[in-house]
Amino acid sequence: MAAFSLDYDRYRADANFRLADVDPADTQKLDEDQADDVFDDNRKELDDWQERLYAEDKQSLLVVLQAMDAAGKDSTIRKVFGDLNPQGCRVWGFKAPSKEELSHDFLWRIHDHAPQKGNIAVFNRSHYEDVLVVKVHGWASPDLIEKRYGHINAFEELLADHGTRILKIMLYVSKEFQLERFKNRLRKPDKHWKFNPGDLKERGYWDDYMDAYQTAIRRCSTPWAPWYVIPAEERWFRNLVVSQLVLDTLKDMNPQYPEPSFDPNDYPPDSIV
Repeated sequence: MAAFSLDYDRYRADANFRLADVDPADTQKLDEDQADDVFDDNRKELDDWQERLYAEDKQSLLVVLQAMDAAGKDSTIRKVFGDLNPQGCRVWGFKAPSKEELSHDFLWRIHDHAPQKGNIAVFNRSHYEDVLVVKVHGWASPDLIEKRYGHINAFEELLADHGTRILKIMLYVSKEFQLERFKNRLRKPDKHWKFNPGDLKERGYWDDYMDAYQTAIRRCSTPWAPWYVIPAEERWFRNLVVSQLVLDTLKDMNPQYPEPSFDPNDYPPDSIV
């Protein structure tokens, strides 16, 4: 079997990041069958490392997923995190804020769902909506939007200072790919529920969204909360990269099983009745 090498560092953003430099259909010329085998191994390892994280109860992991509609956030969550113990892995979807949420600062509804120690939290959309859709539609002043980048960085640094590792991922697809996904939803009756006519209107703001994403990623990709822009037009590649990123992050966190509060030698298994 040929050597398998995946490079996700090329997708990590910095202050000079440009969306135009990322090919949304990139697969690094990897073999799909071999990639599927690696992905299956990654899912098994993720289960082991989640158990370590939960048992240690000292650190937590926050995975933020952002994308345009039909880029595959839901299926990514299902494929990558679906086998994890739901007792220690929670998924939160952030849609339009409620009246109560709008009466507070924009981070109020987010902070309550940050992962507690020992847990993994996955955000399906997030606080970044307030510098994306809110910015695109002009629902907040430019001055307030500008301040929010700083608010977000400070909020994420607060979480990091208290033991939360943060991994932020944009699933990147082209405007043409999104259109085909919408058409496929209309072709299949069992997918009609996923189609929202309002999404077609949002397509008219595509360039504005790309500008908003690029700015937010440039301004908020930090050492304590990096942004990765992952090509997402090939599902198998998307799933592989996300799983590898999450797995390597957990390995770097290196959670350890706690030492027992008793002496195991005092309880020989065969003597227990």
